[in-house]
Amino acid sequence: MSQSVQDQVVAIIAEQAIMDVSEVKLDATLDELGIDSLGLVEAVFAIEETFDVQVPFNANDPSDSQFDISNVQSMIKAVERLVAATGN
Repeated sequence: MSQSVQDQVVAIIAEQAIMDVSEVKLDATLDELGIDSLGLVEAVFAIEETFDVQVPFNANDPSDSQFDISNVQSMIKAVERLVAATGN
């Protein structure tokens, strides 16, 4: 059985935050998790590779993008939309 999008995104974020998956709360912001801009870029690359999707280049500005990075849950929803759009 394959992991859910949520489980995979949380695992990617936990890896960037250097913490256990159980410590990543869905309402936490990347800043609260200690993920800086470089960590965000690495997380985005990992998401693109894991899900075979293309994250919009302006993902760091949710007002201009469909990819909201304001917290973990919003990132999960954004990845789910990208995955659904590609049919993966």
